[in-house]
Amino acid sequence: MTDASSQAIPHLSMEELTAGLDRIRQAPADEGRLELIVRRPGIGQREVLEEGALDLVVGLIGDTWKDRPSSRTTDGSPHPDMQINVMGARAVDLVAQRRDRWPLAGDQLFIDMNLSASNLPPGTRLAIDGAILEVTAQPHTGCGKFVARFGLDALKFVNSPTGRALNLRGINARVVQPGVIRVGARARKLPATSAQHAHHPGA
Repeated sequence: MTDASSQAIPHLSMEELTAGLDRIRQAPADEGRLELIVRRPGIGQREVLEEGALDLVVGLIGDTWKDRPSSRTTDGSPHPDMQINVMGARAVDLVAQRRDRWPLAGDQLFIDMNLSASNLPPGTRLAIDGAILEVTAQPHTGCGKFVARFGLDALKFVNSPTGRALNLRGINARVVQPGVIRVGARARKLPATSAQHAHHPGA
């Protein structure tokens, strides 16, 4: 799938987007479902997977995160705390309007779960099949590509105070235990440990 292959559809207005907040807020807090895995083999390219492998070093195997420079690192190298991008399934379903347009968001994992800052603060760990992710403090915000795909109101919506509190644009995470993940797998919030609190004192 490429950006060029996506069909242009009318973008939702702020009023229409706001009307979808109640459904987003009803997402499960402690145990959700992995709805979609998307690998980015090249810039602007999307590959939808039924199964993916998460690696400590490269993130989602076959994805281009390891080749993407970051403005948030001193040397421009890929940011280790932005290894995996996760977006809420209900949020992307709202802004994208059609499931076949979910991959355009650019995230690798889409989970039906409450991704809010209060429910999944930095340091929280999520188990998906045999792999474990740790939520990081790096903010996940929309960009020009997000506007082109979903509209300016969608960007304002996800970056509004409510959108930020609910992490509607998504969260960043890193792999702390490698493993194979599959669409349909449970995503479980793991109990916090003293080691995690020590590593993330602000969590």
